[in-house]
Amino acid sequence: MLERVSLFQSKREFFIFFLACIFILTYSLLIEFQNYKQLTRFDSNLVSATVIKQYTKTKETKTGKLKTYQVIKLKSDKGFSFYTTAKKNFPNAIGKKIKLELWAGEITFYKYLTRFYAFSKILDVNHDETLKQKLNSHLSSVHVNQDIANIYQALYTASPLPKELQSAFSTLGVSHLLAISGFHLGVLSILLFFLLQYPYRFLQDRYFPFRNSKRDLFIIVSIALLAYLLFLDSPDSLLRAFAMLIIGFILYDRGIKIVSMQTLLLSVMLLLALFPRLLFGLGFWLSVSGVFYIFLFLIHFKYLSKIWQFILVPFWVYILMLPFSLAIFSSFSLYHPLSIIWTSLFTIFYPLSIFLHVIGFGNLLDGVLEGFIRLGNTQIMVPLEFTWLALHVTLSFLGIWKKSFIWLLLFYSFSSLIYAIYHVA
Repeated sequence: MLERVSLFQSKREFFIFFLACIFILTYSLLIEFQNYKQLTRFDSNLVSATVIKQYTKTKETKTGKLKTYQVIKLKSDKGFSFYTTAKKNFPNAIGKKIKLELWAGEITFYKYLTRFYAFSKILDVNHDETLKQKLNSHLSSVHVNQDIANIYQALYTASPLPKELQSAFSTLGVSHLLAISGFHLGVLSILLFFLLQYPYRFLQDRYFPFRNSKRDLFIIVSIALLAYLLFLDSPDSLLRAFAMLIIGFILYDRGIKIVSMQTLLLSVMLLLALFPRLLFGLGFWLSVSGVFYIFLFLIHFKYLSKIWQFILVPFWVYILMLPFSLAIFSSFSLYHPLSIIWTSLFTIFYPLSIFLHVIGFGNLLDGVLEGFIRLGNTQIMVPLEFTWLALHVTLSFLGIWKKSFIWLLLFYSFSSLIYAIYHVA
């Protein structure tokens, strides 16, 4: 068996690639800056955007009166995200296209790239249902419990979860399962390959035996996944996963190592160069961190059998991602470590739930999910200082080069778990 080669054979090759990424990033930022100047050129601007989130908020005014209004998060057709407010009786418009007059004010370029608040006047709401809205409406009709419908909407259409559900799943350590990411993309890829390989081979044997089946199937699956990515408006974590899927197959097809920090670095640098906004996306960096720790395990423990790798990787990823969970979300419970099992079971649940919805039995697992939600109702806040997270990240990077730091990293992560359990028990 031929040994696969490294992506970059010399520092010169990496330096050329780095310069190319800098050039692409500069061009991308120039385009974003031009759009930013157009937005802030006049006192107000007409903007077309999609409503991402909407909720009611009440606050006390300076005069002591209570004021109730709608807070709306939108994503414009130009790609920037922002918040605005509307009257308390403004109808639910999540997922709908709206046109508004926007007073961007004195926003900085940094806020433009991340998100900002702006006063606005809503001019028009497009009430035509999109395919995504029709699917969400169908899911709501299938499930009596709206919380269950919200879960499936998050799983299939990347719709945001209500705050209470987000908190419950964060407590159980399975927030990553509800945010469509590379994990879901991997399950969908395997499912599509399984469904397509037999019809393809049947046709290949009769009409085009000279074709490379793996390459053709990958192209077909990639087109289907790209369509799904566009349908979901390209969530950061899913965009990263799709890019890594494409890059990984291109490298594999050319005999280059896939499980390599170089591959991950290549993907991250290209994505940041093409889409600078990803630099400020928490979901993107958490997704990258998950892949980083999987690669770290496969690099240092490649001598283990495939069965042991399959068993140990979920434990490894959980324990090493725990400091991120505590530092960012802080919520924890005694059920949190069981997310290792629930994550493994999700690989069965996810395709099974799709199949059940297709054949008209989508509500069959509602009782299971309702019980699951109840488990997440009890939580304790276990905050971890970002200083300790910085130490964890430092040990992680040092672990790339020296295995001794891996054992230190594991000790530190297990200490974080004991620390969290101690506060809950």
